[in-house]
Formats: sequence, C-alpha cells, structure tokens
Amino acid sequence: MNAIRIFGIILIIAGALGLAYSSFSYTKDTEAVKVGPVEMTVEEKQTVNIPVWAGTGAIVLGSLILLLGNRRS
Repeated sequence: MNAIRIFGIILIIAGALGLAYSSFSYTKDTEAVKVGPVEMTVEEKQTVNIPVWAGTGAIVLGSLILLLGNRRS
C-alpha cells in the first residue's frame, strides 16, 4: 500500500467518525486568580462541533483519492 491510498483510507475513516460523532468536548484548565502564593484554576468545558459537510467532504475526497490514485501507478 502506498502513502496516497493510506491517506485516502484515513480521510474516509475520519469522515465517518465526524458524521457519527457530530461534536466532541474537552476540558481546559485556565488560571483564574493568582494572588501571591495562592493560585486558583478553573476547568472550562469546551465543545467543538463538526459540520456535516466536513464529514461528507472527507468521505468524498478520500474515495476520490482511492479511485484516482490507482490510475497514476
């Protein structure tokens, strides 16, 4: 398998995961107050939404790479 085919497969898998899980969240530690030796941190929960067009586009692009990548060889 060459690198182009692997990249196409990765795009298809990423697109399918993007469609299956339309968003993901993570926590981010931020420094709220720092007074002398006393520090307070706050955990913020961030959510990232993945658009449907991005997942679909990744699947289409990965499929095109797989189909057209073989013609060059």
